[in-house]
Amino acid sequence: MWIHVFLQGIVLGLIISVTIGPAFFAIIQTGISRGFRSGMLLALGIIFSDLTLIILCYLGASALFENNLDSIYNLYLGIGGGALLIGFGAISFTRKPEAFKRRSPKYATQVKTPKRITYILKGYFMNIANPFLILFWLAAMSWVKTNAPEGHLLKYTITFFSGTLSVVFLMDLLKCFVGNKIKRYLTIRLLFWINKIVGIALAAFGVALILKSVWNFL
Repeated sequence: MWIHVFLQGIVLGLIISVTIGPAFFAIIQTGISRGFRSGMLLALGIIFSDLTLIILCYLGASALFENNLDSIYNLYLGIGGGALLIGFGAISFTRKPEAFKRRSPKYATQVKTPKRITYILKGYFMNIANPFLILFWLAAMSWVKTNAPEGHLLKYTITFFSGTLSVVFLMDLLKCFVGNKIKRYLTIRLLFWINKIVGIALAAFGVALILKSVWNFL
């Protein structure tokens, strides 16, 4: 069972990894201009920020649901989380490929003589400052809460997000390593279809979450 949960987390990690956003371009740009090690440190800061948000979401979820609240709250959380995922999917689906043209110095570390901690802090605060991330991880946590067996929320959370963050970090390292090659193939047309595919996948997760929440309630 737990291998299956880990694999579910990997699927979410793969979806996140191909999402086009500021962190995506920052990692590629840093890998190109500053080298693999600098890009790796930036990616490490991003992972730390994701982990921070996941822990906060878990504490909020466990505080709500470890108190034996009525199952109606499970339904509300599932529907709310599913709606958020569908919303993120719609945003990604309709996003214009002009975002690719945003590869500017503000997306990469530009300190003249940066220390290692500079890249980590850059990735951490750049990522955590995104107002949509907390909503995204809340939606992901609602998926975890809906599917976790009773009394195993912590184990399910650790297993699921271990898969997610592992893939995200490995994919970020890959972006650093092949930054120049990726840049060549990220045409406007390709970005257009990536956004469409990611949008559909996120919306599918949202619909599945809502249906499962309603089914469990009934």
